[in-house]
Amino acid sequence: MQRRVWAHFDEAGPLIGRPWPITYRGDEQERVAILRGLGVTMFSALAYAHRPGMAAELNDWTLDFAARTPGCLPSATFFPEPGVEAYAGKALDRGTRIWKLHLQVGGFDPRVAELESTWGMLAEAGTPVVVHAGSGPVPAGFTGPGPIGEVLARHPRLSVIIAHAGAPEYAGFLELAERHEQVRLDTTMAFTDFFEEMAPFPRELRPRLRDLGLAGKVLLGSDFPNIPYPYEHQLESLARLDLGDAWMEAVCWSNAHALFPPRG
Repeated sequence: MQRRVWAHFDEAGPLIGRPWPITYRGDEQERVAILRGLGVTMFSALAYAHRPGMAAELNDWTLDFAARTPGCLPSATFFPEPGVEAYAGKALDRGTRIWKLHLQVGGFDPRVAELESTWGMLAEAGTPVVVHAGSGPVPAGFTGPGPIGEVLARHPRLSVIIAHAGAPEYAGFLELAERHEQVRLDTTMAFTDFFEEMAPFPRELRPRLRDLGLAGKVLLGSDFPNIPYPYEHQLESLARLDLGDAWMEAVCWSNAHALFPPRG
């Protein structure tokens, strides 16, 4: 699966639209060692299903990987298909602490009836769902703040982390995070030179981003290893926003520890 993903990036296909050289192509052990060398103490191995019939198998791998990798949050995914609530429930029983969905690549509507009971189950469990809901790098049928916003309106207790700070619809996703207690943003690739060329973050939104970060609602994300620059560039990009040391500490450390408190 990883080789196929990298081949897709190498081809700069229609959902990428530009060259995207992968910086970290080592094997599993090498990539974990790099993270530890960078001082990363907690991370996730997020996988997502882009078609029916693959989510349960992906969950087996991600949960097994977390079980043998100290510091890795147990993660899982799901897709609108028969049996989704059953295998999502099984993943919860196995200790899943974070989920991943990709509305752009998956091409599905998060509001469909097949997912209604699963959303309700996750809202009750309180496990965050990282959702690529923004329309970057190219829009799809169910991206933007509208579709996932309707899910949140029906499930106000649902914990959602908007990937890439919602690029390029930054203002709309900032509003969702301001309106819903359990909605957060991650910084994945946002504010980097690579993203600023495609979808620059409006300077006038920085005060709102600062307030959300200090309120515990912005989390460091990187998309490591599938990034076209060194990991450190994400941190440099956050620092040059000039939102203050307290904001940096919150985003890069304390917000994640509050959401995912260490377990013995």
